[in-house]
Amino acid sequence: MSAQIPTKFEQLFKKVDELKPQFIDVVAQAVAIPAVSSDETLRPQVVKKAHFLVQQLESLGFTDIQLKPLGLQPPPVSNPNLELPPVILSRYGNDPQKKTVLVYGHYDVQPAFKEDGWDSEPFELVVDEEKGLLKGRGATDDTGPLTGWLHVVRAHKEAGVEFPVNLITCFEGMEESGSLGLEELIAKEANGYFKDVDAVCISDNYWLGTKKPVLTYGLRGCNYYQVTIEGPQADLHSGVFGGIIAEPMIDLVKVMSTLVDSDGKILIKGVDEMVAPMTEKERKLYDNIDFSLDELNKASGSNTALYTKKEDILMHRWRYPSLSLHGVEGAFSGQGAKTVIPAKVIGKFSIRTVPDMDSAKLDELVIEHCEKAFAKLNSPNKCKAELIHDGAYWISDPHNAQFTAASKATRLVYGVEPDLTREGGSIPITVTFQDQLKTSVLLLPMGRGDDGAHSINEKLDISNFINGIKLMAAYLHYYAESKEI
Repeated sequence: MSAQIPTKFEQLFKKVDELKPQFIDVVAQAVAIPAVSSDETLRPQVVKKAHFLVQQLESLGFTDIQLKPLGLQPPPVSNPNLELPPVILSRYGNDPQKKTVLVYGHYDVQPAFKEDGWDSEPFELVVDEEKGLLKGRGATDDTGPLTGWLHVVRAHKEAGVEFPVNLITCFEGMEESGSLGLEELIAKEANGYFKDVDAVCISDNYWLGTKKPVLTYGLRGCNYYQVTIEGPQADLHSGVFGGIIAEPMIDLVKVMSTLVDSDGKILIKGVDEMVAPMTEKERKLYDNIDFSLDELNKASGSNTALYTKKEDILMHRWRYPSLSLHGVEGAFSGQGAKTVIPAKVIGKFSIRTVPDMDSAKLDELVIEHCEKAFAKLNSPNKCKAELIHDGAYWISDPHNAQFTAASKATRLVYGVEPDLTREGGSIPITVTFQDQLKTSVLLLPMGRGDDGAHSINEKLDISNFINGIKLMAAYLHYYAESKEI
């Protein structure tokens, strides 16, 4: 390390490098647990992963470790007695002279199957030293970054460097399914477990591209909907009933085709009118951000971009809403041919929300639109549109004490000034932390824009994993030294 770097960072960073194999092993053990929160049959695995993390916390000397129950999962759900996964609360340090930082992460993951197109088993971490990659479900979203905070503690302990802050963890197991129950827990613990929190840091997002680190000060929200159309009492043979009954699947396709066009334009009346107008000051923020169409194409693995200019791409990713169709439940989706008419199908879609969209008003517009689109079909089937879960958009001050500390840490670790960005993804509880704890929230990403979160072959560059741990550590030190809260 350079002689200009303070000794404590030399010691810490050297120890992080030395512990790299052990850190990767912890990620491998965690990835091996298929903690898919959206699959009711895998709920025991989600709970198993929570207990694995508790064991890690105990081994590092965390105290007051609590598995907070959140009660039963609300409908729609197949099992009415399904328990929500617990939230893991714990403390490291309790010095009244130090600032207290709450770090949030989620231990649940998206579904993944080898037959989806993975090059390897998704729940077996592949450590590719030649390509410098960790590959597996949760590697970057969010198992790798979550364990990063634990590795920061271990590096301090083994390097003999004093930990600069009091650390509180809040790790949940339902983020990929709407963070059900967490908002209420945060509100309940605002004057309890979280009473003395000075700042919240979340590492559950990504660099904009693949070359330059960023700090994120804004997120789109996400309202997730489903449209259910049902007709016959049971699935029917298309050779016997095809052409003589109203098929739910045909109705659903027609309804969903009215939501958005192939250019990404939302077709629901009244949505565009809710979006905050663009100001010249805001527009100029996009000029110096390092991003290109090539990076977008590389991240998507295709040349299917709807826009070619950097500014247009970023604006439609960050500050404009989008509507995406996600799937159909109840329809045949296996290999081969099956000539069945499904009796009940459920279409799923979401809208990413931005300032100044009102969530409740959006729900009204969406449900009314679906009902009118179905009514035009004059179908004897039944249709119901409903909200499944929602999460608000979030905006913060990119020049406060937290962001300033994180900027200094980025310069130390990466040698560059980070881009200040917003992001198109959603972390539903960001606003809840900010509002309930009356404090600032920082999004400090570990992974890159091409990590493939929610997709096949999800990965995390090993360099980002190791440098990300160093970045987390340096941020805590610089924030501890800052005079502002």
